Order: sequence, then C-alpha cells, then structure tokens
Amino acid sequence: MLAFILQRLIQAVIVMVTVAFIAFLLFQYVGDPVVFLLGQDATKEQIDLLRADLGLDQPFFVQFGHFLVNAVQGEFGLSLRQGAKVSRLIAERLPATLELAMVAASLALVIGIPMGVYAALRRGTWASQLIMTVSLLGVSLPTFLIGILLILVFAVMLGWFPSFGRGDVVQMGWWSSGLMTAKGWHHIVLPAVTLAIFQLTLIMRLVRAEMLEVLRTDYIKFARARGLSNRAIHFGHALKNTLVPVMTITGLQLGGLIAFAIITETVFQWPGMGLLFIQAVTFADIPVMAAYLCLIALIFVVINLIVDLLYFVVDPRLRVGKPGGH
Repeated sequence: MLAFILQRLIQAVIVMVTVAFIAFLLFQYVGDPVVFLLGQDATKEQIDLLRADLGLDQPFFVQFGHFLVNAVQGEFGLSLRQGAKVSRLIAERLPATLELAMVAASLALVIGIPMGVYAALRRGTWASQLIMTVSLLGVSLPTFLIGILLILVFAVMLGWFPSFGRGDVVQMGWWSSGLMTAKGWHHIVLPAVTLAIFQLTLIMRLVRAEMLEVLRTDYIKFARARGLSNRAIHFGHALKNTLVPVMTITGLQLGGLIAFAIITETVFQWPGMGLLFIQAVTFADIPVMAAYLCLIALIFVVINLIVDLLYFVVDPRLRVGKPGGH
C-alpha cells in the first residue's frame, strides 16, 4: 500500500508539472495581456515598461520556473487584470464552485443509483422504459441548453427560482457558504440540477448495465439456490459488486463537475472559479488561467488517488499482498 501511494504521488507530481507546462505554453498564444491592460493607444515605451514590471520580458522557461516555485508555496502571482493575488481570488471563488459541485454530485448519486437499480430489477416494465427514454435526453442535451430551458420555465414563466447569483452567504473564516441560508438553497437549485442531469443519467445507465451483468453471474444463481431472499441477493450481493465500477465513474465525474462547471456558472452567473476562468480568458490573464488549470489537475489527481484506495476497501480481490490473502 505504501509503495502504491508513493508511486501515485510521483505520478501526480509529473502530471502537475506537465499540466503547468502545457498551460503556460498554450497561453503564450492567447493574447498579449499588456495590450488589454493599457489599451490600443498605449505607446511602445509604456508597453515595454509594463512588460518589464510584470516580468513578461523574461524567457518562457524563466517565467515558468518562477510560477512553479511560487505555486509550491501556494502563490500564483498577481492577476494581470485585477492586480490582486491569484491565490486570494481563487480562495474567494472556490467555496461557490465546490458547493455547487457537491450538491450536484449528491443529487446524481441519490437519484441515479436507485433509478438504475429499479430499471434493472424491473426491466421491461413501462416505468423502466420511461426512465431509460428520459435518460437519453439527459445524456444528449448540452448543459447550456438545459440551463437555459430551466431558467425559461422555472425562473421566467413560473418564477419559482432565481435565475442568477448565489444568494445570501455566511462567512466562516475564509470559507463562504450559501448552504447555511434559505436564499442560498433557493439560488443553488437550478444550477445544481443543470449540472447534475448529465451525471445523473450517466450513473443511472451504468448502474443498470452493471446490475444486469452481475445478476447473470454464477454466484447470484448459487445465492438463489441457497434460498436467499430477493432483497438479500439484490442489495446484499449484487448492488455491492455493482458499485465498484460506479466508484470510478463517480470519482471522475466529481472532478468533471468541478472542472466543467464553467458553462453552468456562466449561464447562471454563479460566482465560482469557472466564471473567474472565463473572465481571465477574455482579458488574457495568464496567471489566473494557469493557476485554475493546475488546481483542476490537482483535484483530479487527489480524487483518482482516493478512488484507487477505496478499491482496496470495497474489493477484497485487490488486497493480494495481505497476509493470508489469495
């Protein structure tokens, strides 16, 4: 286990450095941030002076080296657009994105797994067919269209939910939470549902497919021959083994919810990291863009490590190094 963790940590460092390098390399062609800051009417002397002050006149690898050293210390430099520390900007936006992603992931799991189990156990019924048909819409429709439709129906026509913003928040140190207020929950419903629909339908279809596959295995037939009840077979044996591949998808999708919440945050003007990244792209704010991508890469690496470790807990076949194991 220790060797496995050390190997993954080394891989994580390689991934993080690679992502940072690619991000910096690509952002050299996004645009000139000095032009955005000074405008088109700036003289060459003003441009050269600002470029020197920001360190943009140094070679690429020197800039990249400075970024890596500062990133290890939790500092990503100053935002070229806002003139504030990038770490502070991300810390201000991170709680909103994490809360939105966690609520969406909870909805996807709480609704998707039971619906997938029901569709597998009641295969062929009209309710199961309806669930599978609706799931195709959830997988096929793009997120921005789902968000716009929800705003049109529930915010504009019915007026049940607000269409933008985060609502009232409670400040707890550096962390701000909208889940502590009624208005916060009122504002998070539409963006969370928008973000959860694709993951919900994906988890539901995966659970159904895996459940049907497990129910055809020999040990399930043996359990039936022993006279075990359907409840014990379905939930004590089949569902437990079904959740092993679901854990992989859930872990990846949780990282995806955080990384790809950009569209949802833009549609609902949710004050999270995704909206900050879009604004940074507009103004070629390289430190913010690079820091965002590095943070997302770190989140994916940590989630994948946690999922891999959970395999050892859920699936005893992977504990081959355990004394007395087989």
